[in-house]
Amino acid sequence: MTTGTDHARIALDPFVTDLDGESAALRAAGPLAAVELPGGVPVWAVTHHAEAKALLTDPRLVKDIDVWGAWQRGEIPADWPLIGLANPGRSMLTVDGTDHRRLRTLVAQALTPRRVERMRERIEKLTQALLDALPTGEEVVDLKAAFAYPLPMYVVADLMGLDKARLPRLQVLFERFFSTQTPPEQVVATLTELAGIMTETVAAKRSEPRDDLTSALVLASEDGDQLTDEEIVSTLQLMVAAGHETTISLIVNAVVNLSAHPDQRALVLSGQADWSAVIEETLRYSTPTSHVLIRFATEDVPVGDQVLPAGDALIVSYGAIGRDENAHGPSAGEFDITRETRHRHISFGHGPHVCPGAALSRLEAGVALPALYARFPALAPAVPVSELRNKPVVTQNDLFELPVRLNG
Repeated sequence: MTTGTDHARIALDPFVTDLDGESAALRAAGPLAAVELPGGVPVWAVTHHAEAKALLTDPRLVKDIDVWGAWQRGEIPADWPLIGLANPGRSMLTVDGTDHRRLRTLVAQALTPRRVERMRERIEKLTQALLDALPTGEEVVDLKAAFAYPLPMYVVADLMGLDKARLPRLQVLFERFFSTQTPPEQVVATLTELAGIMTETVAAKRSEPRDDLTSALVLASEDGDQLTDEEIVSTLQLMVAAGHETTISLIVNAVVNLSAHPDQRALVLSGQADWSAVIEETLRYSTPTSHVLIRFATEDVPVGDQVLPAGDALIVSYGAIGRDENAHGPSAGEFDITRETRHRHISFGHGPHVCPGAALSRLEAGVALPALYARFPALAPAVPVSELRNKPVVTQNDLFELPVRLNG
């Protein structure tokens, strides 16, 4: 077996200029690829479906950053642009075992299927209001800014009980939080300000609980056990970040995919395929989350004919995993909403840390997309799909903008 020292590292492009090409290179490097994150940080990436499922349920891979040898040796600076994703505070995302089960149970008490389904009417109203606000002429519209961004942001604000006056500032802060290009002097300040907003929100809910998820987290208990303020703050930040970014990309990528594949678009608009098929195939083919940071090996872990060494870091490269031919056959690189394996993807994760907001994201896209195309069936990009640009975010498949003509 070989280790990372035997392989040239693939440096992830901080500007994400060719995500599909980079994902293909990662897949070709084998199920465990030696990778360099922006900032010169060496990690491993799992790039194949079966190996990812195995590692995501392997107890030798943990979320405790103190296991990371590079962190222990002081090689990861506090102002590394991605530090907020590698060490985001104590929440169900960053703990394992008993602690994770405890936090997950308490969060599950608050984010129930019933609460998610109760959001449907609100999502439908928001969708119609946003569609009503779109221009009806021939001008070019940024569909991301006018529709795909505000819908999930308003939904997550309603769900979590966030003050909507804070949303413009949160947009700026989350842009910095995810970007590889955030200046070092802004990294710590951004994390501090985000934590401050979430802390103020939690304090307000403690003094005056409402019918929202943050209040439910404050009140949730299991055998007398309650979440601490630190745990609620970290969980709130996690759910706001993941709750809007994933859905924005899902909606945008679905529109891009249908525009680039008119035969597939015809299938769904004619009723020969369901919108759920579009959503699942988009999640597989152009997963909203490119890479998830980070897990750490407590001991040497064999992966195929390689070894993930103890103390090393692992990222999960969902962009590469979604098009793994071993899981989806020789046509894995094609967008096909009739594909039998479209539900087999793991784009919302797998195992104990599977995304708790997956049902809400699917619900939002399942309302937004059919409503959008019912209103504007001739919707088409205003520029060639090949000219659309990704933002400098290595964790998200996220476009700067999506210019469209609503009437074709």
